[in-house]
Amino acid sequence: MTTYAYLRVSTAQQAESGAGLDAQHDACLRFAGNLEGVYRDEGVSGKTGLDKRPALLNAISQLRKGDVIVVAKRDRLGRDPLVIAMIEAAVTRKGARIVSAAGEGTDSDSPTDILMRRMVDAFGEYERLVIIARTKAALGAKK
Repeated sequence: MTTYAYLRVSTAQQAESGAGLDAQHDACLRFAGNLEGVYRDEGVSGKTGLDKRPALLNAISQLRKGDVIVVAKRDRLGRDPLVIAMIEAAVTRKGARIVSAAGEGTDSDSPTDILMRRMVDAFGEYERLVIIARTKAALGAKK
């Protein structure tokens, strides 16, 4: 079994600061103990499809049966449940798994864990939508 880390930040500013990426890397390393590779998508929105995530595509191409991609939290995979489902399907086709250093229902494929993952993914989307609404409101207030 080989373990890879996948890290993602949404904005170029977050990527430049490195703080978000460093914290994600540390969480993945603490969880896994050893990482064969680390893949970073910098400045990529959580709603962006798999086709526009070069690092994640590269990570998936490396996977073999039994391998693992670890993320600090599931929202690093994305903030759109459909996008996350496509990512998970691509990883599953390789015979690999995605696990979250934060837990979030990634321990198994039990009905309870599957439900937990879907709820966490839905809340990630909700958070993205709230951020969009706040930004629009702030821009409207500035006018």
